[in-house]
Amino acid sequence: MRRTLRRSCDACARSKLSCDLRTPQCSRCFKKKTNCVYANEPLTLSPPETTYSHNADVVQKESFSSPVLWVDPGSQAFDPFDAHPTTRLPRARVQQLIMHFLSNIAFQYYPLDLKPTSNPFVVSWWPLALQDPALFHVSLQTASLDIELRAQKGFENSEVLMADSISLVRRRVNDPLLASQDETMDSVVTLAAIEYGKGNTTVGSMHIDGVKEMVRLRGGIHLLKITSPLTARMVAWVSMILKQTPQFKVQDNLHLGDGIAPIPQWLDLQAISRDQLPSGFLNLELDPSIRDVFLRLHHLFHVTHEHKLSTTDLHDLTCYILHKLLAWSPDTSQPGNPSLISTSRCIQYATALYMLIVHGPTYFSHMHLQSSLVMELKSNLGSLPPTSAILHGPLALWILTVGMVASQDALTCAWFTTKAMPIARDLELYSWDGISQCIKGVLWYKTQHAEEQSRRLWEEALSII
Repeated sequence: MRRTLRRSCDACARSKLSCDLRTPQCSRCFKKKTNCVYANEPLTLSPPETTYSHNADVVQKESFSSPVLWVDPGSQAFDPFDAHPTTRLPRARVQQLIMHFLSNIAFQYYPLDLKPTSNPFVVSWWPLALQDPALFHVSLQTASLDIELRAQKGFENSEVLMADSISLVRRRVNDPLLASQDETMDSVVTLAAIEYGKGNTTVGSMHIDGVKEMVRLRGGIHLLKITSPLTARMVAWVSMILKQTPQFKVQDNLHLGDGIAPIPQWLDLQAISRDQLPSGFLNLELDPSIRDVFLRLHHLFHVTHEHKLSTTDLHDLTCYILHKLLAWSPDTSQPGNPSLISTSRCIQYATALYMLIVHGPTYFSHMHLQSSLVMELKSNLGSLPPTSAILHGPLALWILTVGMVASQDALTCAWFTTKAMPIARDLELYSWDGISQCIKGVLWYKTQHAEEQSRRLWEEALSII
């Protein structure tokens, strides 16, 4: 019998009754003493013999972490192995990769939501993958790469999946009706991340350019987010992380334009009075757009101190801020104050780094972008004259603390620490408690990992005085 997406035996399907999928007979067929025939074998059936038996031992030896209860957004249980598209891999290997994707990859990609009942890759992405061969293969590819990278025994399964993924995605892209659908964009942006991870930046960049055209066909990133929030968020974030520069425009503070929109709380902010300004800002020469972003963010974090942002709002805010900050460049055609540009650059890079620290990695590692921003921050701090206002007081201590936490090697971290220690002494701060209180008055959003990293680095620095 031809395989279908139906999940019931023939008798129950003809009667339009629910089927409990028991084997070898469902309850209704058992009571009627009739043959029970499944178009698609239930998961409880023993897997058929396969010519790929050389993988069986590997599958048995693999262990899975994070057992998960699979529930859809409507709270109706679903089977993650439900009638999925066929692949060239053996059934047992496919089931292993499905489990690994749903119990590991989904939460690596979106650690902001560790609940299987609401993680978007479990409740939104996976149902699409079950219905689309291209997205299904790409999803299995991410799981296969993760497993085979850990095993260090080659990439036999990943190579098969990659070849088939590219072929299937190409078919979708060449079909005008499918080219700009969610499944196509999800597949292409994931392939872009995989190619960048392999060092194939040229191919990855071509994928990103293709996704941007798909977004244009859908009416822009803002309209896409209204209809397909997970796809829009992933495309905007991953394209920026991979190419290390924004690929989409942002809306302005009046919510105008078709770019990435700010969160509602950003638009609701009232005017900031002078007594609410962080210490060191009153006499600081800054580009107006950089000043506006920093002060709005300072005010937003202050008013949301007691009521934290949701993880979705934090992600959307971070994506918006990074796109807004990283798209800024000074107007060098007009004569101006070089110190103003360097000072604005320092605030630009420090704020962008702080948002990455607070947010943490999502979808794809932002390690390369973070490393580049740290080097830019270090360079601009080093170009300022010693008398520059930004090199003194609480603001300087905050900027250097961000540099310490964001540094990915001991030498760079030591550079920021060496700069920060004299400032702490000038402010008569000799403990983490004092330093913490000082920098939290500049710009701070309470997250456990950011607090722990800052505390650890400062306690290490203070211990050698």
